[in-house]
Amino acid sequence: MGLIVQKFGGSSVANAERVMNVARIVTDTYKQGNDVVVVVSAQGDTTDDLIAKGREINPKGSKREMDMLMSAGEQISISLLAMAIESLGFHAVSLLGWQAGFETSSVYGAARIKRVNADRIKTEIGQRKIVVVAGFQGLNRYDDITTFGRGGSDTSAVAIAAAINADRCQIFTDVEGVYTADPRKIPNAVKLEEITYDEMLELATLGAQVLNNRSVEMAKKYNVEMEVLSSLVRKPGTIVKEAVKVEKMLISGVAKDTNVSRISVIGVADEPGIAFKMFSRLAAKNINVDIILQSVGRDQTKDISFTVARDSCEEAVAIIKQFMDSVSGSEIVVDNTVAKVSIVGAGMESHAGVAAKMFEALYSAAVNIQMIATSEIKISVLIEESYADKAVAAIHGAFFD
Repeated sequence: MGLIVQKFGGSSVANAERVMNVARIVTDTYKQGNDVVVVVSAQGDTTDDLIAKGREINPKGSKREMDMLMSAGEQISISLLAMAIESLGFHAVSLLGWQAGFETSSVYGAARIKRVNADRIKTEIGQRKIVVVAGFQGLNRYDDITTFGRGGSDTSAVAIAAAINADRCQIFTDVEGVYTADPRKIPNAVKLEEITYDEMLELATLGAQVLNNRSVEMAKKYNVEMEVLSSLVRKPGTIVKEAVKVEKMLISGVAKDTNVSRISVIGVADEPGIAFKMFSRLAAKNINVDIILQSVGRDQTKDISFTVARDSCEEAVAIIKQFMDSVSGSEIVVDNTVAKVSIVGAGMESHAGVAAKMFEALYSAAVNIQMIATSEIKISVLIEESYADKAVAAIHGAFFD
């Protein structure tokens, strides 16, 4: 007998047929002698529809009210799934985030989980109920509902698994596991049996849309074993854990991210502290900077280029402009037509020539590299967005064909 947390995304509960399919998966797990906690996202495109409704009424509506609005989607999902489970002859109870004990920070729209008081969940499990929890949401110290941002239900599931010491956290998606590339774009992509937390975290951060990066970060912190598998096909998925097989692939995956903008600050003063002053202002507004390239100083000036998420670009430019007002002669250039393509693999650490092989593949596909960033287990390049799919196919072919 085990304790299993299962998470189902919006596509898995998009309509009545799929809700019943999820109910059967959950009850089958329960019939095997397991206690089950289920975390559910809003149905289909419900969250996007709610955001559109809010903007239709007030394009500048407060983030607090937007959180109140967006949290309604999960309430519909959990009640429908609980009723579906009951229709199959099992006891279930649905809980909103605050009822499940999620205590969060007060950053509306991007709240962080501070604590999960799992007493209510444990009580319901003790009464042999299947517990259905609304993902993506919690309660802050002002007793206001908060949401965790895109993919927040993955984080909710891992947080519950950690709080109740679950044996496994299963993340059900519309693909059968973690692949070496997006199987919808690369037909010969290989499904991985296992992947390390670090590799999965890099892939999630670099654009692979299988798992939310915050959920992987939390799973690693609390050593929660995860499994990524399909809600539509009953097959074993990919295990995400600390240690994997000794003989493992050199590269675990190729990812692309098109939510990227390049910002170049041209002609900034070549003096100590400029980069610190600029990037500290971005950090203060929670804007993450990724690839950074600084030119060699010339004529007492230098150029600094870096990437941010495209949906943060406008705010980032405004912050930099405010800072650069005091610096004469500087210019800001923005490019929203770029994409980031990356390879990830712990096996890269002990193998020379990986970067050369990647660059050769891009050269053979006539894809120009604009910027490069590396770490022990990843290499990322910035390229023109229109070549992103071509680049992924070329790199995947070089390493896996």
